[in-house]
Amino acid sequence: MFLLRTFVGMKYFIVRFLGYIPFVFIAVVSFSQPSADRDSVKGWHLRDLKQDGYAGISLNKAYDFLKGKKSKTVIVGVIDSGLDTLHEDLKAVLWTNIKEIPGNGIDDDGNGYVDDVHGWNFLGGKDGTEVEKSSSEKARVYHGFKDLYLNKAVDTNKLSKIELFQYKEWYKAANEIEPNAETSNQVDVLGGIAIRLNNWDSIIMKEAKTTDYSQTELEKFEMKTSDGKRAKIGFIKLMKALTFGPDTKKSTILQELNVELERLRGELIERDIPPIDVHKNVIKDSYANFNDRYYGNTDIMGQGSLHGTHVSGIIAADRTNGIGIDGIADNAKIMMIRAVPDGDEYDKDIALAIRYAVDNGAKVINMSFGKSFSPQKYWVDSAFQYAASKDVLLVHAAGNDAKNVDSTDNFPSTTFLLGGHANNVITVGASGDTIMINDYVASFSNYGKGSVDVFAPGSMIYSSLPGGNKYGFLDGTSMATPVVVGIAALIRSYYPMLTALQTKQAIEQSVTVLNTNCTIPGTETHVIMADLCRSGGVVNAYKAVMIADEMSRGKSKKVKR
Repeated sequence: MFLLRTFVGMKYFIVRFLGYIPFVFIAVVSFSQPSADRDSVKGWHLRDLKQDGYAGISLNKAYDFLKGKKSKTVIVGVIDSGLDTLHEDLKAVLWTNIKEIPGNGIDDDGNGYVDDVHGWNFLGGKDGTEVEKSSSEKARVYHGFKDLYLNKAVDTNKLSKIELFQYKEWYKAANEIEPNAETSNQVDVLGGIAIRLNNWDSIIMKEAKTTDYSQTELEKFEMKTSDGKRAKIGFIKLMKALTFGPDTKKSTILQELNVELERLRGELIERDIPPIDVHKNVIKDSYANFNDRYYGNTDIMGQGSLHGTHVSGIIAADRTNGIGIDGIADNAKIMMIRAVPDGDEYDKDIALAIRYAVDNGAKVINMSFGKSFSPQKYWVDSAFQYAASKDVLLVHAAGNDAKNVDSTDNFPSTTFLLGGHANNVITVGASGDTIMINDYVASFSNYGKGSVDVFAPGSMIYSSLPGGNKYGFLDGTSMATPVVVGIAALIRSYYPMLTALQTKQAIEQSVTVLNTNCTIPGTETHVIMADLCRSGGVVNAYKAVMIADEMSRGKSKKVKR
Protein backbone atom coordinates (compact mmCIF):
# COMPACT_ATOMS: atom_id res chain seq x y z
CA MET A 1 0.00 0.00 0.00
CA PHE A 2 1.00 3.64 -0.16
CA LEU A 3 2.31 4.78 3.19
CA LEU A 4 0.66 8.00 4.21
CA ARG A 5 2.83 10.98 3.38
CA THR A 6 2.64 11.91 7.07
CA PHE A 7 4.78 8.92 8.00
CA VAL A 8 7.57 9.85 5.63
CA GLY A 9 7.31 13.42 6.82
CA MET A 10 7.54 12.09 10.35
CA LYS A 11 10.82 10.35 9.58
CA TYR A 12 12.31 13.44 8.00
CA PHE A 13 11.15 15.77 10.73
CA ILE A 14 12.17 13.61 13.66
CA VAL A 15 15.67 13.21 12.31
CA ARG A 16 15.95 16.94 11.79
CA PHE A 17 14.34 17.49 15.16
CA LEU A 18 17.25 15.68 16.84
CA GLY A 19 19.77 17.72 14.94
CA TYR A 20 20.85 14.90 12.65
CA ILE A 21 19.91 14.83 8.95
CA PRO A 22 21.28 11.78 7.14
CA PHE A 23 21.59 12.28 3.40
CA VAL A 24 19.42 9.23 2.74
CA PHE A 25 16.33 10.89 4.14
CA ILE A 26 16.81 14.01 2.08
CA ALA A 27 17.23 11.85 -1.01
CA VAL A 28 14.11 9.81 -0.26
CA VAL A 29 11.73 12.71 0.13
CA SER A 30 11.72 16.45 -0.18
CA PHE A 31 9.43 17.38 2.68
CA SER A 32 8.17 20.94 3.02
CA GLN A 33 6.83 22.26 6.26
CA PRO A 34 3.46 23.98 5.72
CA SER A 35 3.76 27.75 6.07
CA ALA A 36 0.04 28.40 6.50
CA ASP A 37 -1.91 28.12 9.75
CA ARG A 38 -3.77 24.81 9.94
CA ASP A 39 -7.15 26.27 10.84
CA SER A 40 -7.06 28.63 7.88
CA VAL A 41 -6.42 25.85 5.38
CA LYS A 42 -9.04 23.37 6.56
CA GLY A 43 -10.95 22.44 3.43
CA TRP A 44 -8.66 24.44 1.15
CA HIS A 45 -8.99 21.72 -1.49
CA LEU A 46 -12.65 22.69 -2.01
CA ARG A 47 -11.99 26.40 -2.57
CA ASP A 48 -11.57 28.57 -5.65
CA LEU A 49 -8.30 30.20 -6.71
CA LYS A 50 -9.80 33.54 -7.76
CA GLN A 51 -12.35 33.89 -4.97
CA ASP A 52 -10.42 32.34 -2.07
CA GLY A 53 -6.78 32.40 -3.08
CA TYR A 54 -6.35 28.63 -2.83
CA ALA A 55 -5.89 26.35 -5.85
CA GLY A 56 -8.76 24.05 -4.93
CA ILE A 57 -11.51 22.50 -7.05
CA SER A 58 -14.06 25.38 -6.94
CA LEU A 59 -16.72 23.19 -5.35
CA ASN A 60 -19.05 25.97 -4.19
CA LYS A 61 -19.21 27.33 -7.73
CA ALA A 62 -20.04 23.81 -8.94
CA TYR A 63 -22.98 23.60 -6.54
CA ASP A 64 -24.14 27.07 -7.56
CA PHE A 65 -24.22 25.82 -11.14
CA LEU A 66 -26.10 22.65 -10.15
CA LYS A 67 -28.69 24.49 -8.06
CA GLY A 68 -32.19 23.41 -8.99
CA LYS A 69 -31.03 20.23 -10.75
CA LYS A 70 -32.06 16.82 -9.45
CA SER A 71 -29.54 14.15 -8.53
CA LYS A 72 -29.53 10.39 -8.32
CA THR A 73 -27.81 8.46 -5.55
CA VAL A 74 -24.46 7.08 -6.72
CA ILE A 75 -22.69 4.21 -5.00
CA VAL A 76 -18.94 4.70 -4.58
CA GLY A 77 -16.79 1.67 -3.87
CA VAL A 78 -13.81 2.44 -1.63
CA ILE A 79 -11.19 -0.31 -1.64
CA ASP A 80 -9.08 0.48 1.39
CA SER A 81 -8.01 -0.39 4.94
CA GLY A 82 -11.39 -0.02 6.63
CA LEU A 83 -13.90 2.59 7.76
CA ASP A 84 -15.18 3.93 11.08
CA THR A 85 -18.84 3.07 10.53
CA LEU A 86 -19.88 5.04 13.63
CA HIS A 87 -18.26 8.31 12.58
CA GLU A 88 -20.64 11.25 12.90
CA ASP A 89 -19.88 12.44 9.36
CA LEU A 90 -19.98 9.04 7.67
CA LYS A 91 -22.69 6.89 9.24
CA ALA A 92 -25.41 8.63 7.22
CA VAL A 93 -23.61 8.10 3.91
CA LEU A 94 -22.84 4.39 4.21
CA TRP A 95 -24.12 2.18 1.43
CA THR A 96 -26.66 -0.32 2.73
CA ASN A 97 -27.39 -3.58 0.98
CA ILE A 98 -31.18 -3.56 1.21
CA LYS A 99 -31.34 -7.16 -0.02
CA GLU A 100 -29.45 -8.40 3.04
CA ILE A 101 -30.97 -8.89 6.50
CA PRO A 102 -28.30 -7.83 9.02
CA GLY A 103 -26.89 -10.44 11.36
CA ASN A 104 -29.07 -13.40 10.44
CA GLY A 105 -26.15 -15.50 9.17
CA ILE A 106 -27.87 -16.06 5.82
CA ASP A 107 -26.77 -14.94 2.37
CA ASP A 108 -30.14 -13.33 1.66
CA ASP A 109 -29.20 -11.79 -1.69
CA GLY A 110 -27.34 -14.88 -2.89
CA ASN A 111 -24.17 -13.04 -3.86
CA GLY A 112 -21.91 -15.42 -1.91
CA TYR A 113 -21.15 -12.99 0.92
CA VAL A 114 -23.16 -13.51 4.11
CA ASP A 115 -24.49 -10.41 5.91
CA ASP A 116 -22.63 -7.95 3.67
CA VAL A 117 -24.71 -4.99 4.81
CA HIS A 118 -22.29 -2.09 4.18
CA GLY A 119 -19.56 -3.82 2.16
CA TRP A 120 -17.16 -6.69 2.63
CA ASN A 121 -13.84 -7.56 4.26
CA PHE A 122 -11.45 -9.67 2.17
CA LEU A 123 -8.83 -9.42 4.94
CA GLY A 124 -10.42 -11.79 7.43
CA GLY A 125 -11.41 -15.35 8.07
CA LYS A 126 -14.90 -16.69 8.50
CA ASP A 127 -14.08 -17.23 12.19
CA GLY A 128 -13.62 -13.48 12.68
CA THR A 129 -9.82 -13.42 12.59
CA GLU A 130 -8.25 -10.43 10.85
CA VAL A 131 -5.25 -9.61 8.71
CA GLU A 132 -3.99 -6.20 9.77
CA LYS A 133 -0.40 -6.54 8.52
CA SER A 134 1.09 -8.17 5.46
CA SER A 135 4.56 -8.51 3.98
CA SER A 136 5.90 -6.64 1.00
CA GLU A 137 4.95 -8.08 -2.38
CA LYS A 138 8.66 -8.06 -3.20
CA ALA A 139 9.27 -10.67 -0.48
CA ARG A 140 6.28 -12.74 -1.60
CA VAL A 141 7.49 -12.72 -5.20
CA TYR A 142 11.07 -13.60 -4.27
CA HIS A 143 10.20 -16.53 -2.03
CA GLY A 144 7.19 -17.63 -4.08
CA PHE A 145 9.20 -18.18 -7.27
CA LYS A 146 12.62 -18.88 -5.77
CA ASP A 147 12.43 -22.63 -6.25
CA LEU A 148 11.62 -22.13 -9.92
CA TYR A 149 14.28 -19.59 -10.79
CA LEU A 150 17.07 -19.28 -8.20
CA ASN A 151 20.34 -20.61 -9.67
CA LYS A 152 18.40 -22.09 -12.58
CA ALA A 153 19.02 -21.69 -16.29
CA VAL A 154 15.83 -20.13 -17.64
CA ASP A 155 15.02 -20.13 -21.34
CA THR A 156 12.73 -17.11 -21.54
CA ASN A 157 11.77 -18.00 -25.13
CA LYS A 158 9.85 -21.00 -23.82
CA LEU A 159 7.83 -19.03 -21.28
CA SER A 160 4.28 -17.84 -21.86
CA LYS A 161 3.50 -14.14 -21.50
CA ILE A 162 2.31 -14.66 -17.94
CA GLU A 163 5.31 -16.83 -17.03
CA LEU A 164 7.72 -14.34 -18.61
CA PHE A 165 6.15 -11.49 -16.66
CA GLN A 166 6.42 -13.45 -13.41
CA TYR A 167 10.04 -14.35 -14.14
CA LYS A 168 10.86 -10.68 -14.70
CA GLU A 169 9.06 -9.82 -11.46
CA TRP A 170 11.12 -12.44 -9.60
CA TYR A 171 14.37 -11.26 -11.18
CA LYS A 172 13.65 -7.68 -10.13
CA ALA A 173 12.72 -8.80 -6.60
CA ALA A 174 15.89 -10.90 -6.31
CA ASN A 175 18.00 -7.86 -7.14
CA GLU A 176 16.14 -5.52 -4.79
CA ILE A 177 15.65 -7.74 -1.75
CA GLU A 178 19.21 -7.45 -0.44
CA PRO A 179 19.34 -5.48 2.85
CA ASN A 180 20.73 -2.01 2.23
CA ALA A 181 22.54 0.56 4.33
CA GLU A 182 19.79 3.14 3.82
CA THR A 183 17.13 0.99 5.47
CA SER A 184 19.50 -0.06 8.26
CA ASN A 185 20.33 3.59 8.96
CA GLN A 186 16.66 4.51 9.08
CA VAL A 187 15.95 1.71 11.54
CA ASP A 188 18.78 2.83 13.82
CA VAL A 189 17.70 6.46 13.78
CA LEU A 190 13.97 5.85 14.16
CA GLY A 191 14.59 3.30 16.90
CA GLY A 192 16.54 5.86 18.88
CA ILE A 193 13.86 8.47 18.29
CA ALA A 194 11.14 6.10 19.47
CA ILE A 195 13.03 5.56 22.73
CA ARG A 196 13.34 9.30 23.31
CA LEU A 197 9.69 9.98 22.53
CA ASN A 198 8.55 7.24 24.87
CA ASN A 199 10.76 8.68 27.62
CA TRP A 200 9.23 12.11 27.09
CA ASP A 201 5.77 10.58 27.10
CA SER A 202 6.43 8.89 30.45
CA ILE A 203 7.45 12.22 31.99
CA ILE A 204 4.41 14.02 30.58
CA MET A 205 1.95 11.36 31.72
CA LYS A 206 3.39 11.38 35.22
CA GLU A 207 3.44 15.17 35.69
CA ALA A 208 0.16 15.89 33.89
CA LYS A 209 -1.57 12.86 35.41
CA THR A 210 -2.92 11.74 32.04
CA THR A 211 -2.62 8.71 29.79
CA ASP A 212 -3.25 10.31 26.41
CA TYR A 213 -3.29 13.83 25.01
CA SER A 214 -3.37 15.91 21.86
CA GLN A 215 -1.24 18.91 20.93
CA THR A 216 -4.07 21.21 22.02
CA GLU A 217 -4.30 19.50 25.40
CA LEU A 218 -0.53 19.32 25.89
CA GLU A 219 -0.17 23.06 25.32
CA LYS A 220 -2.46 23.64 28.32
CA PHE A 221 -0.53 21.34 30.67
CA GLU A 222 1.64 23.15 33.22
CA MET A 223 4.94 21.35 33.75
CA LYS A 224 6.82 22.22 36.93
CA THR A 225 10.10 20.33 36.50
CA SER A 226 12.79 21.11 33.95
CA ASP A 227 12.46 17.57 32.55
CA GLY A 228 8.72 18.06 32.17
CA LYS A 229 9.15 21.37 30.37
CA ARG A 230 11.70 19.87 27.96
CA ALA A 231 9.46 16.90 27.28
CA LYS A 232 6.49 19.16 26.63
CA ILE A 233 8.40 21.40 24.22
CA GLY A 234 9.86 18.42 22.37
CA PHE A 235 6.55 16.69 21.88
CA ILE A 236 4.75 19.87 20.81
CA LYS A 237 7.40 20.52 18.16
CA LEU A 238 6.87 17.01 16.86
CA MET A 239 3.09 17.32 16.77
CA LYS A 240 3.20 20.67 14.97
CA ALA A 241 5.47 19.28 12.26
CA LEU A 242 3.06 16.48 11.41
CA THR A 243 -0.15 16.95 9.48
CA PHE A 244 -2.49 14.91 11.65
CA GLY A 245 -3.88 18.09 13.21
CA PRO A 246 -3.71 19.54 16.74
CA ASP A 247 -6.47 17.32 18.10
CA THR A 248 -4.89 13.98 17.16
CA LYS A 249 -3.94 11.96 20.20
CA LYS A 250 -0.35 11.18 21.09
CA SER A 251 -1.16 7.47 21.05
CA THR A 252 -2.02 7.66 17.33
CA ILE A 253 1.25 9.40 16.48
CA LEU A 254 3.35 6.91 18.44
CA GLN A 255 1.44 4.02 16.93
CA GLU A 256 2.14 5.20 13.37
CA LEU A 257 5.82 5.73 14.18
CA ASN A 258 6.04 2.18 15.53
CA VAL A 259 4.26 0.82 12.44
CA GLU A 260 6.83 2.50 10.19
CA LEU A 261 9.70 1.23 12.35
CA GLU A 262 8.33 -2.30 12.26
CA ARG A 263 7.93 -2.14 8.49
CA LEU A 264 11.54 -1.05 8.03
CA ARG A 265 12.82 -3.79 10.34
CA GLY A 266 10.87 -6.29 8.29
CA GLU A 267 12.68 -5.16 5.13
CA LEU A 268 16.03 -6.06 6.69
CA ILE A 269 15.13 -9.72 7.13
CA GLU A 270 12.77 -10.42 4.22
CA ARG A 271 15.44 -12.06 2.04
CA ASP A 272 16.25 -14.75 4.59
CA ILE A 273 12.87 -15.30 6.26
CA PRO A 274 9.89 -16.18 4.03
CA PRO A 275 6.80 -14.05 4.77
CA ILE A 276 3.83 -15.51 6.61
CA ASP A 277 1.21 -16.82 4.21
CA VAL A 278 -1.79 -14.93 5.62
CA HIS A 279 -4.17 -16.35 3.04
CA LYS A 280 -3.31 -19.88 4.11
CA ASN A 281 -2.99 -19.26 7.86
CA VAL A 282 -5.60 -16.57 8.56
CA ILE A 283 -8.01 -16.10 5.66
CA LYS A 284 -7.83 -19.81 4.79
CA ASP A 285 -8.73 -19.64 1.12
CA SER A 286 -6.86 -21.35 -1.70
CA TYR A 287 -5.00 -18.30 -2.98
CA ALA A 288 -3.91 -19.85 -6.28
CA ASN A 289 -7.51 -20.68 -7.14
CA PHE A 290 -9.26 -17.51 -8.28
CA ASN A 291 -12.61 -19.29 -8.18
CA ASP A 292 -12.20 -19.67 -4.41
CA ARG A 293 -13.56 -16.16 -3.94
CA TYR A 294 -16.17 -16.23 -1.19
CA TYR A 295 -13.81 -15.80 1.73
CA GLY A 296 -13.65 -12.98 4.28
CA ASN A 297 -16.13 -11.56 6.78
CA THR A 298 -18.31 -8.56 7.54
CA ASP A 299 -15.80 -6.46 9.53
CA ILE A 300 -15.33 -3.41 7.31
CA MET A 301 -13.81 -1.37 10.13
CA GLY A 302 -10.78 -3.39 11.25
CA GLN A 303 -8.03 -2.03 13.46
CA GLY A 304 -6.33 0.12 10.83
CA SER A 305 -9.18 2.22 9.52
CA LEU A 306 -7.45 5.63 9.58
CA HIS A 307 -6.63 5.65 5.87
CA GLY A 308 -10.05 4.48 4.65
CA THR A 309 -11.95 6.74 7.03
CA HIS A 310 -10.03 9.78 5.80
CA VAL A 311 -10.50 8.86 2.15
CA SER A 312 -14.24 8.27 2.60
CA GLY A 313 -14.74 11.64 4.26
CA ILE A 314 -13.11 13.47 1.36
CA ILE A 315 -15.52 11.84 -1.06
CA ALA A 316 -18.85 12.04 0.72
CA ALA A 317 -18.81 13.26 4.34
CA ASP A 318 -22.33 14.37 5.28
CA ARG A 319 -22.96 17.85 3.84
CA THR A 320 -26.27 18.31 5.69
CA ASN A 321 -25.47 17.84 9.38
CA GLY A 322 -23.66 21.13 10.04
CA ILE A 323 -20.73 19.46 11.82
CA GLY A 324 -17.24 18.30 10.96
CA ILE A 325 -16.48 18.57 7.26
CA ASP A 326 -18.25 18.58 3.92
CA GLY A 327 -17.53 15.85 1.43
CA ILE A 328 -17.47 16.62 -2.28
CA ALA A 329 -20.44 14.55 -3.48
CA ASP A 330 -23.80 15.34 -1.85
CA ASN A 331 -25.69 12.23 -2.98
CA ALA A 332 -23.17 9.42 -2.76
CA LYS A 333 -23.12 6.29 -0.64
CA ILE A 334 -19.82 4.75 0.48
CA MET A 335 -19.37 1.00 0.04
CA MET A 336 -16.26 -0.06 1.96
CA ILE A 337 -14.35 -3.10 0.72
CA ARG A 338 -11.42 -3.96 2.96
CA ALA A 339 -8.55 -5.31 0.86
CA VAL A 340 -5.58 -3.09 1.77
CA PRO A 341 -3.61 -4.19 4.85
CA ASP A 342 -0.65 -2.53 6.52
CA GLY A 343 1.81 -3.73 3.91
CA ASP A 344 1.31 -4.65 0.28
CA GLU A 345 -2.14 -5.69 -0.87
CA TYR A 346 -2.72 -9.04 -2.58
CA ASP A 347 -3.70 -9.11 -6.26
CA LYS A 348 -6.50 -11.60 -5.65
CA ASP A 349 -8.07 -9.45 -2.93
CA ILE A 350 -7.95 -6.35 -5.14
CA ALA A 351 -9.40 -8.16 -8.16
CA LEU A 352 -12.26 -9.58 -6.09
CA ALA A 353 -12.83 -6.24 -4.35
CA ILE A 354 -13.30 -4.54 -7.74
CA ARG A 355 -15.70 -7.26 -8.87
CA TYR A 356 -17.63 -7.06 -5.58
CA ALA A 357 -18.04 -3.28 -5.94
CA VAL A 358 -19.16 -3.59 -9.56
CA ASP A 359 -21.61 -6.42 -8.87
CA ASN A 360 -23.21 -4.46 -6.04
CA GLY A 361 -23.84 -1.28 -7.99
CA ALA A 362 -20.80 0.96 -7.58
CA LYS A 363 -20.37 3.40 -10.48
CA VAL A 364 -17.06 4.86 -9.27
CA ILE A 365 -14.31 3.02 -7.37
CA ASN A 366 -11.61 4.69 -5.28
CA MET A 367 -8.23 2.91 -5.29
CA SER A 368 -5.80 4.78 -3.01
CA PHE A 369 -3.17 2.06 -2.93
CA GLY A 370 -0.35 0.69 -5.02
CA LYS A 371 2.85 -1.33 -5.10
CA SER A 372 5.90 -2.09 -7.24
CA PHE A 373 5.24 -5.79 -7.86
CA SER A 374 2.13 -7.58 -9.13
CA PRO A 375 2.71 -11.31 -9.77
CA GLN A 376 -0.98 -12.03 -10.47
CA LYS A 377 -1.53 -8.89 -12.53
CA TYR A 378 -3.72 -10.80 -15.00
CA TRP A 379 -6.38 -11.20 -12.26
CA VAL A 380 -6.48 -7.45 -11.71
CA ASP A 381 -6.44 -6.78 -15.47
CA SER A 382 -9.49 -9.00 -15.81
CA ALA A 383 -11.25 -7.08 -13.02
CA PHE A 384 -10.47 -3.78 -14.79
CA GLN A 385 -12.01 -5.18 -17.98
CA TYR A 386 -15.03 -6.40 -16.06
CA ALA A 387 -15.53 -2.92 -14.56
CA ALA A 388 -15.29 -1.39 -18.03
CA SER A 389 -17.92 -3.79 -19.35
CA LYS A 390 -20.28 -2.60 -16.59
CA ASP A 391 -19.58 1.12 -17.19
CA VAL A 392 -17.67 1.64 -13.93
CA LEU A 393 -14.98 4.32 -13.54
CA LEU A 394 -11.81 3.40 -11.61
CA VAL A 395 -9.66 6.10 -10.01
CA HIS A 396 -6.15 5.13 -8.89
CA ALA A 397 -3.42 6.92 -6.92
CA ALA A 398 -0.15 7.55 -8.75
CA GLY A 399 1.97 6.91 -5.63
CA ASN A 400 4.15 8.87 -3.23
CA ASP A 401 7.75 8.16 -4.20
CA ALA A 402 8.53 11.29 -6.26
CA LYS A 403 9.14 9.04 -9.27
CA ASN A 404 8.25 9.06 -12.95
CA VAL A 405 5.76 6.21 -13.36
CA ASP A 406 6.23 6.27 -17.11
CA SER A 407 9.42 4.34 -16.35
CA THR A 408 8.81 3.01 -12.80
CA ASP A 409 6.36 0.23 -11.95
CA ASN A 410 3.20 1.33 -10.15
CA PHE A 411 0.54 -1.37 -9.92
CA PRO A 412 -2.29 -1.72 -10.73
CA SER A 413 -1.35 -0.35 -14.14
CA THR A 414 -3.58 0.41 -17.09
CA THR A 415 -1.58 -1.60 -19.66
CA PHE A 416 -2.84 -5.17 -19.73
CA LEU A 417 -0.39 -8.04 -19.49
CA LEU A 418 -2.00 -9.94 -22.37
CA GLY A 419 -2.48 -6.86 -24.55
CA GLY A 420 -4.79 -3.86 -24.52
CA HIS A 421 -5.32 -0.86 -22.29
CA ALA A 422 -7.82 0.21 -19.63
CA ASN A 423 -9.64 3.36 -20.76
CA ASN A 424 -11.94 3.52 -17.75
CA VAL A 425 -9.17 4.51 -15.30
CA ILE A 426 -8.01 7.92 -14.07
CA THR A 427 -4.54 7.96 -12.47
CA VAL A 428 -4.05 10.85 -10.05
CA GLY A 429 -1.02 12.80 -8.85
CA ALA A 430 -1.06 15.14 -5.84
CA SER A 431 -1.10 18.91 -6.19
CA GLY A 432 -0.55 21.50 -3.49
CA ASP A 433 -0.95 25.22 -3.11
CA THR A 434 1.66 27.96 -3.24
CA ILE A 435 0.45 29.40 0.07
CA MET A 436 1.33 26.17 1.87
CA ILE A 437 4.17 24.51 -0.02
CA ASN A 438 5.32 27.18 -2.50
CA ASP A 439 4.52 24.90 -5.42
CA TYR A 440 1.50 23.51 -7.24
CA VAL A 441 2.99 20.01 -7.22
CA ALA A 442 3.40 18.06 -3.99
CA SER A 443 7.06 17.19 -3.52
CA PHE A 444 6.28 13.53 -2.81
CA SER A 445 3.95 12.86 -5.75
CA ASN A 446 4.69 10.43 -8.53
CA TYR A 447 4.19 11.86 -12.01
CA GLY A 448 4.27 10.77 -15.64
CA LYS A 449 3.52 12.58 -18.86
CA GLY A 450 1.99 9.42 -20.31
CA SER A 451 0.84 7.52 -17.21
CA VAL A 452 -0.67 10.13 -14.86
CA ASP A 453 -3.90 11.67 -16.12
CA VAL A 454 -4.56 14.58 -13.74
CA PHE A 455 -3.37 16.18 -10.54
CA ALA A 456 -5.67 16.93 -7.61
CA PRO A 457 -5.20 18.50 -4.15
CA GLY A 458 -3.26 16.06 -1.95
CA SER A 459 -1.34 18.14 0.59
CA MET A 460 -2.77 19.03 4.01
CA ILE A 461 -6.20 17.58 3.27
CA TYR A 462 -8.55 17.81 6.26
CA SER A 463 -10.99 14.94 6.66
CA SER A 464 -12.52 12.41 9.04
CA LEU A 465 -10.43 10.16 11.29
CA PRO A 466 -11.44 7.12 13.37
CA GLY A 467 -12.91 7.90 16.76
CA GLY A 468 -16.50 8.88 16.06
CA ASN A 469 -15.97 12.63 15.91
CA LYS A 470 -12.29 13.03 15.01
CA TYR A 471 -10.75 14.94 12.10
CA GLY A 472 -7.24 15.69 10.91
CA PHE A 473 -4.87 16.44 8.06
CA LEU A 474 -3.17 13.84 5.90
CA ASP A 475 -1.05 14.08 2.75
CA GLY A 476 -0.63 11.84 -0.25
CA THR A 477 -1.89 10.82 -3.66
CA SER A 478 -4.17 8.69 -1.46
CA MET A 479 -5.92 11.96 -0.57
CA ALA A 480 -5.82 13.38 -4.11
CA THR A 481 -7.56 10.31 -5.54
CA PRO A 482 -10.81 10.68 -3.52
CA VAL A 483 -10.96 14.33 -4.60
CA VAL A 484 -11.25 13.09 -8.19
CA VAL A 485 -13.65 10.34 -7.11
CA GLY A 486 -15.84 12.95 -5.41
CA ILE A 487 -16.04 14.97 -8.62
CA ALA A 488 -16.78 11.83 -10.63
CA ALA A 489 -19.56 10.88 -8.19
CA LEU A 490 -20.96 14.40 -8.46
CA ILE A 491 -21.11 14.13 -12.24
CA ARG A 492 -22.61 10.64 -12.26
CA SER A 493 -25.16 11.75 -9.68
CA TYR A 494 -26.44 14.84 -11.52
CA TYR A 495 -25.84 13.48 -15.04
CA PRO A 496 -26.55 9.74 -14.72
CA MET A 497 -26.94 9.39 -18.47
CA LEU A 498 -23.21 9.99 -18.97
CA THR A 499 -20.92 6.98 -19.25
CA ALA A 500 -17.75 6.29 -17.29
CA LEU A 501 -15.68 7.38 -20.30
CA GLN A 502 -17.66 10.61 -20.67
CA THR A 503 -17.20 11.30 -16.96
CA LYS A 504 -13.48 10.78 -17.34
CA GLN A 505 -13.45 13.06 -20.37
CA ALA A 506 -15.31 15.81 -18.51
CA ILE A 507 -12.83 15.68 -15.63
CA GLU A 508 -9.74 15.67 -17.85
CA GLN A 509 -10.92 18.38 -20.23
CA SER A 510 -11.92 20.71 -17.40
CA VAL A 511 -8.58 20.86 -15.55
CA THR A 512 -7.01 24.16 -14.63
CA VAL A 513 -3.90 24.12 -16.82
CA LEU A 514 -0.78 25.20 -14.92
CA ASN A 515 2.15 26.61 -16.85
CA THR A 516 4.09 27.89 -13.83
CA ASN A 517 5.25 26.94 -10.32
CA CYS A 518 5.61 23.24 -11.09
CA THR A 519 8.72 21.48 -9.83
CA ILE A 520 9.52 17.92 -10.84
CA PRO A 521 9.22 16.02 -7.53
CA GLY A 522 12.57 14.99 -6.11
CA THR A 523 14.42 17.64 -8.15
CA GLU A 524 14.82 21.39 -8.41
CA THR A 525 13.82 21.47 -12.08
CA HIS A 526 10.86 23.69 -12.97
CA VAL A 527 8.43 22.63 -15.68
CA ILE A 528 4.86 23.13 -16.78
CA MET A 529 2.33 20.57 -15.57
CA ALA A 530 1.90 19.22 -19.09
CA ASP A 531 5.34 17.67 -18.58
CA LEU A 532 4.06 15.81 -15.52
CA CYS A 533 0.65 14.49 -16.60
CA ARG A 534 -1.51 13.94 -19.69
CA SER A 535 -4.04 16.69 -19.06
CA GLY A 536 -1.55 19.29 -17.90
CA GLY A 537 -3.59 20.51 -14.96
CA VAL A 538 -5.44 20.25 -11.66
CA VAL A 539 -9.05 19.05 -11.54
CA ASN A 540 -11.83 21.62 -11.23
CA ALA A 541 -15.33 20.55 -10.16
CA TYR A 542 -17.04 23.69 -11.48
CA LYS A 543 -15.65 23.35 -14.99
CA ALA A 544 -16.21 19.59 -14.93
CA VAL A 545 -19.96 19.85 -14.21
CA MET A 546 -20.31 22.53 -16.88
CA ILE A 547 -18.75 20.21 -19.46
CA ALA A 548 -20.88 17.34 -18.16
CA ASP A 549 -23.96 19.52 -18.62
CA GLU A 550 -22.99 20.23 -22.22
CA MET A 551 -22.42 16.53 -22.82
CA SER A 552 -25.84 15.69 -21.42
CA ARG A 553 -27.38 18.04 -23.98
CA GLY A 554 -25.46 16.49 -26.87
CA LYS A 555 -22.97 19.32 -27.29
CA SER A 556 -19.80 17.35 -26.54
CA LYS A 557 -17.16 16.01 -28.88
CA LYS A 558 -16.46 12.32 -29.24
CA VAL A 559 -14.71 10.70 -26.29
CA LYS A 560 -10.95 10.56 -26.79
CA ARG A 561 -8.27 8.68 -24.82
